[in-house]
Amino acid sequence: MVPLASLWLPIVVSAVIVFLASWIVHMFLPLHRSDYAKLPNEDAVLDTFRSMNIPSGQYLAPYANSTAQMQQPEYLQKRKRGPTFFLTLVTQEPGMGKSLAQWFVYLLIISLFVAVVVGHAYAAGKPYISVFKFVAVAAFMAYGLGHAHQSIWARQNWRATAVYFIDGLIYALLTAGVFGWLWPR
Repeated sequence: MVPLASLWLPIVVSAVIVFLASWIVHMFLPLHRSDYAKLPNEDAVLDTFRSMNIPSGQYLAPYANSTAQMQQPEYLQKRKRGPTFFLTLVTQEPGMGKSLAQWFVYLLIISLFVAVVVGHAYAAGKPYISVFKFVAVAAFMAYGLGHAHQSIWARQNWRATAVYFIDGLIYALLTAGVFGWLWPR
């Protein structure tokens, strides 16, 4: 077992490297360019939403707050008539600073949990490849597998989820490399 305090360096370095890798993946590679599609008649749709003054939030339409309501003829007719949508609405200027800070904290938390798991499983002096394999699997579970539910429940297209799996694999391998490299001897 390796004390968590001994793993602060791989925790921080892996979070920084994954942060930089995610910037490269999203800014310079074409992987995510087709995650979203442009709405037909976008300006009219945006004007309609603006005029409705809907607060930021997540919305589902048609909406039912109980299984009993889902059986009501009015609800069933709305579903049949369509469309059905899942909507995340942001009404203020989003800005990237807060999101980037939250993303970095999230990466630190993933690296922290990976460190807890591998630190309990392995002693100091474990070979690079052993640490690498273990961390790669643990990190991929955090970075990659968490996206499938979006395709299952929110109807995100599976291509986008597959791209997030690829991102997760890249991030997991980078995290594994850092932990293997900086593993206490």
